Amino acid sequence: MRRPVKKKKVLSPDFVYNSTKVEKFINHVMKRGQKETARGIVYGAFDIIKEKEKTENPLEVFDKAIKNVGPLVEVRSRRIGGANYMVPREVKADRRFALAMRWILEAARGRKGAPMREKLAEELTAASKGQGPAITKKENTHKMAEANKAFAHFSW
Repeated sequence: MRRPVKKKKVLSPDFVYNSTKVEKFINHVMKRGQKETARGIVYGAFDIIKEKEKTENPLEVFDKAIKNVGPLVEVRSRRIGGANYMVPREVKADRRFALAMRWILEAARGRKGAPMREKLAEELTAASKGQGPAITKKENTHKMAEANKAFAHFSW
C-alpha cells in the first residue's frame, strides 16, 4: 500500500516583493536557520540586478532565470530484469522550480572571490540570458534524456 500524500505547508509571501516564490528561494539560500542573512543576500542580489540591468522590477529577471533553468525532462533509474535503465520522465512544475533554485544556488556558490549577493546576482542575470553553469546543467539533463529516449516505454 502506498503511503499517504504529505500536506504541503503554505508559505506566506515575502514582505518586499509579495511573492511566495521569492520566499521559497530565501528559504533555499538560508543555512543554519539564519533567515535574516538569507534575506539580506537575496534582496542585495535583487538590488544589484536593479542597478546593473537598469530594470525597475528584478522579479522579472528572477522569474525568467527560474523559467530558463527549470528542466522539462529528467532521467530516473529503473531496474528491470536485472538491468538498470535510465528512463526519461517529464518533470512536474514544483520539482522543476525546486531543481532550478538548487542549480542556480549551486552555480552561485561555486563562483569564487565575491560576496554571495554579487555571485547570486551574476548567476541570476546569466541564467535569465540563457548562459552560465545552471543552464549548462539543464542542457546536460536534456541531452541525457534525449540519449535514453529509447527506454521511455519503461516509464511508470
